[in-house]
Amino acid sequence: MMWIAFAIAVWVLGWGINARLSARPRTRFTGLAVPLIFGLTLIAIWEGVVRGFEISPVLLPAPSMIVARFAASTGILWEDFVQTVIKGALSGYVLGCGSAFLVAILVDRFDFLRRGLLPVGNFVAALPVIGMAPILVMWFGFDWQSKAAVVVVMVFFPMLVNTVQGLSDSSAMQRDLMRTYGAGYWTTLRKLRLPAAMPFIFNGLKIASTLALIGAIVAEFFGSPIRGMGFRISTSVGQLALDLVWAEIVVAAIVGSAFYGGVALIERAVTFWHPSQRH
Repeated sequence: MMWIAFAIAVWVLGWGINARLSARPRTRFTGLAVPLIFGLTLIAIWEGVVRGFEISPVLLPAPSMIVARFAASTGILWEDFVQTVIKGALSGYVLGCGSAFLVAILVDRFDFLRRGLLPVGNFVAALPVIGMAPILVMWFGFDWQSKAAVVVVMVFFPMLVNTVQGLSDSSAMQRDLMRTYGAGYWTTLRKLRLPAAMPFIFNGLKIASTLALIGAIVAEFFGSPIRGMGFRISTSVGQLALDLVWAEIVVAAIVGSAFYGGVALIERAVTFWHPSQRH
């Protein structure tokens, strides 16, 4: 009962602190403190509930067990991080988003590509990753190259659609004004249309940042060398080592949040002029 009382006390304390902070004017401090306190409160309640009700670690390990396993498995976690995130997700993200951006320029330049490619893109984007991953693993092998290929397929069309939409965002009056100055297609693209498209482009990059990590991890379920986050999660579940599974999930959550946050910071620096950044 002591652990249950601890969980209840933490919940009451966290609720009270966050209620007071939320009532204050929004500042950088309160914007960071409220979600941090909320997250720490949930972790403490998790610890108290698991220990108080004596839940089996096979079903749900306590946060303290996950932290201990994390500290004891840093070598394995780092090896899996390099295999999945650096080799698989990041390489596929760069290739997929970069090629989508170049294709979007061609689609914008030639209307028949817009009519032919975008419907195909909508179809491919709707395909489930668990259907594509086994095929691409058979095509490209069991190492990181097949995981990068899955990521390329997942991020290509969201990036393409957002970029094409962004390139169409400038008004006809703005384009006519550029023509009156004697600007050709490429000058107009560089000076007007690409800057106007930046919010859409970064929206595609942010969507792709989450899809890339998901695609690389899921692809490893269908074939991988003896390392990688997806491989480790799959084998650890079979071994009932749920604390290691949760340690891998923690790494994935941290990496995914940092990846998304990094793209968002770059977006704020590049599109500081856009109304969405004025707050």
